Amino acid sequence: MPVSGAEAFYEREAASRFLPTAYTCGPWDADSQHAGPPAALLALAVEQRPGGRPGMRVARLTYEIMRPVPIRPLTVATRVLRAGRSVELVEVGLTPDGGEQVMRATALLMRTAPDSVPEVSPGPTVPGPGAVPQKAFFPIPWEQGYHTAMEMRFAAGSFLERGPATAWMRMRVPLVAGEEVTPLSRVLTAADSGNGISAELDFHRYVFVNSDLTVSLHRHPQGEWVCLDARTMVDGAGIGLAESALHDEKGPLGRSTQSLYVATRG
Repeated sequence: MPVSGAEAFYEREAASRFLPTAYTCGPWDADSQHAGPPAALLALAVEQRPGGRPGMRVARLTYEIMRPVPIRPLTVATRVLRAGRSVELVEVGLTPDGGEQVMRATALLMRTAPDSVPEVSPGPTVPGPGAVPQKAFFPIPWEQGYHTAMEMRFAAGSFLERGPATAWMRMRVPLVAGEEVTPLSRVLTAADSGNGISAELDFHRYVFVNSDLTVSLHRHPQGEWVCLDARTMVDGAGIGLAESALHDEKGPLGRSTQSLYVATRG
C-alpha cells in the first residue's frame, strides 16, 4: 500500500528517506513500483550527492534491479568510488524499510566546459509531441499509478500493438513533492519504459522482465518531453534486449538498453 498521498511520485521525509505514493505503482503488480520513478530517485541522489563538484555532469547510469521495488519507505545511500580530475564514479543504492537493497546504480560523471569543443549532434529526427496523438496505457486494474502519472503520445506504435514504437512521455506530477524536477529526472522516469512500449511477445503468454537499465547521454536534456524510439529483440533461448534512442524536442540526446529475461508464463 502507498504510504504518502502527496501529488508526486515521492515525498521526502528526511535527507535520504522517501515515502512513495500510489503514482509509483507499476502496471504488473499493485504492491510494486514501476522501475522508472526509483531510477529517477537514484539519479537525483547522484545529482544532490554531498560534496558534488560544479561542472560534473552525468554521462552514463547503469542500474541493477535485484528485485521488485516495493511501495514502502525507501532509503537512498551514495558513495563516491572515484573522484578524478575529469571523471567521477558514484555508487547509489535503494533499500526499503525492513528489507534488503532492491536497486543500485553506478553513475559516471564527466567534467564539462561549455563551448570548449565543436558540437556534433543532429537536429530532431522524430515527429515532436505536438504533432502526434495522445494514447492511453493498456487496461490496468487499479485506478492510480505510473500509468496516470505519465502523459503518453505515440509517433509510431502503441501499448496495444506489438513491435517497435516511438513514444513521447511527460511527467504529470513531480518526482519529489515540493521540489523542482531536474532534466535528468525526466529522462530516468521515462527510460525504463522501452521494454513495455516495444514488446514483441504476448504478455498473457510470456514474461519479459528487465533486470537492468543503462542510460547514456551525450547531451543534457531540455524541456518536459522525453521520447523513446524503442525496439525489442529476443533470442529463442530466453534472453532479450530492448534498446531505445532517447530524444527531447531539440533532437537525439542518448540511448538506453535493458537486458530481458524471457520465459513462458506459468
